[in-house]
Amino acid sequence: MREAGLRGTPKISAGTLVLAATPLGNPLDASQRLKDALASAEVVAAEDTRRAKDLARALGVRIEGRLVSFHDHAEEQRTEQLVAELQDGRTVLVISDAGTPLVNDPGFRLVRATVAADLPVTCLPGPSAVTTALALSGLATDRFCFEGFAPRKSQARRAWFAELRAEPRTCVFFEAPHRLSECLADAVAELGAGRLAAVCRELTKTYEEVRRGTLEELVAWAGDGVRGEITVVLSGAEAGRADMPGLVRKVEQFVAAGARFSDTVSLIAAEAGVPKRELYAEAVAARKAEAD
Repeated sequence: MREAGLRGTPKISAGTLVLAATPLGNPLDASQRLKDALASAEVVAAEDTRRAKDLARALGVRIEGRLVSFHDHAEEQRTEQLVAELQDGRTVLVISDAGTPLVNDPGFRLVRATVAADLPVTCLPGPSAVTTALALSGLATDRFCFEGFAPRKSQARRAWFAELRAEPRTCVFFEAPHRLSECLADAVAELGAGRLAAVCRELTKTYEEVRRGTLEELVAWAGDGVRGEITVVLSGAEAGRADMPGLVRKVEQFVAAGARFSDTVSLIAAEAGVPKRELYAEAVAARKAEAD
């Protein structure tokens, strides 16, 4: 594979595995290096071959090399074949449907096998929904973690959020649009209604939208239905902040045993040293989420 570029741009030698980031939605975000790679790689391994062809057309590029599918179900089977291509001196380009390969997309097994075979790997950097959403969120960016897709089932999702309750770093994750409202309601139940978050929708596309606010506010917004690709950014836990969801569960335990709701909130708020109004709002929000 031959690559022309600015002075200082490293040449990609034959037999190299190339990981290339593709646009999230706007073709103008494609780098010249991606265009060159699509046109000259001997093998292009794409998460969806049809979308790879659409991307090439949008960029005015013709894929001359062999185009093969490389989705989740094909990765294990394809890895041995692609390593063999590399060993034969062919350059293999890996692209996902959108964004940077391996970030919740296929490619890890192939990179690991390529490294184990002592073959070269390089990356053509570019778009990523994770870092784009993080930058737009208005939340802390100095430390963050990426959690992939939220679990599909409510019980598993609540357990997942419970694990993140004390996580001090900003957390980024993906969610399907039809599950967003339920997901945010589970977040309220486990993290509290006041936790700050941002929902980023259709990043870089015509109808890009970023909604920022508390989890309670975002649940209300998402209740009418949301469309498009979704990335959620969740603020980290504040040091020294009371375990509000734990206090809410304590309130519910007392109420279930026959205690009056308002009196219980007052008592537990006083014991924990938190404002009664804040605990009351959290407990009411949790009850509402449970009822829904």
